[in-house]
Amino acid sequence: MTIPVIDPFNITTDPNLSFLTAALNPITAQQELTKNLPQPLQKSNLCAIKVIRHKPGRRCLIEYNLTNPNNSTIPITLLGKVRAKGTDFKSYQLNKTLWQKEFTDNSNDGISIPEPIAIIPEFQMWLQRKVPGVTATKLLPQPQGIPLSKRIAEAIHKLHQAKIPPQRRHTIADELRILHERLPLVSQLKPQWETRLKQILAACDRVASITPEPQLLGIHRDFYPDQILVDNTRLYLLDLDLYCQGNPGLDIGNFIGHITEQSLRTLGHPEALVECENALAERFIQLAGEALRPAIQSYTTLTLVRHIYISTQFPERCQFTESLLELCEQRLK
Repeated sequence: MTIPVIDPFNITTDPNLSFLTAALNPITAQQELTKNLPQPLQKSNLCAIKVIRHKPGRRCLIEYNLTNPNNSTIPITLLGKVRAKGTDFKSYQLNKTLWQKEFTDNSNDGISIPEPIAIIPEFQMWLQRKVPGVTATKLLPQPQGIPLSKRIAEAIHKLHQAKIPPQRRHTIADELRILHERLPLVSQLKPQWETRLKQILAACDRVASITPEPQLLGIHRDFYPDQILVDNTRLYLLDLDLYCQGNPGLDIGNFIGHITEQSLRTLGHPEALVECENALAERFIQLAGEALRPAIQSYTTLTLVRHIYISTQFPERCQFTESLLELCEQRLK
């Protein structure tokens, strides 16, 4: 049988990812899967290969469809996460540890991560099982948005309480550094906003200076609605690649900032989903403590400021850049 290989990004022409020619070759891919998969899956046969995401020069995501040795009617799909700078052993080990800490598919609280499966060093890749579900991005505007927000707060709190020692640290000073690097790039595109952007940066510095730093924990650091997959009553936390030691309020503030930006861009008003934002914050504070409220508010604002720059990187979002600028100015008053 011919095994289909779908690569809409033509990743093998990326000079930093040219080694993936073998990963897209059905023969070598089957050999490496057979060699590296755990024993129960070594009898699986490769059915299809598809590249589903590509960040040029940095990373990509490859989907492998396999036969199921235990049930021929239910195929197995694995996602291979590839980094140009080398295999991400740390993320694989983090996911393995979380899987062993009650984040499995049958955890009693309904909060899970996709199962980490194996590493393929030759492809600079680690594999996880693909899980079903719909992103929270699509569900938050629906009637179930408020109870879902509360459940999301419980999911991220569970991650914080796992207390797996991170190997990196991220503080509010790092957030400010990113803003001071990115907003001048917006000034280059829109010189007429230079004074306003400088004022925003100065106000962000003041916000950071009065934001309390509670006990730092292991946090997601890139937590937003696309990082939650909802499968009926089960939630899956995705993409823990940036896991680090940080302020737990960052995760909630970042999530709320993304909801606000989503509301502005897709629903026409920044407060269209404010009830979901409040439900998320209040449930998290119930679990983690009132002391985190100021950090949540600060990181929400800093996230929205970062979105001023992000909006300039997507043609379909550029029309919202000035609205984000105005929103940040209002918040920083």
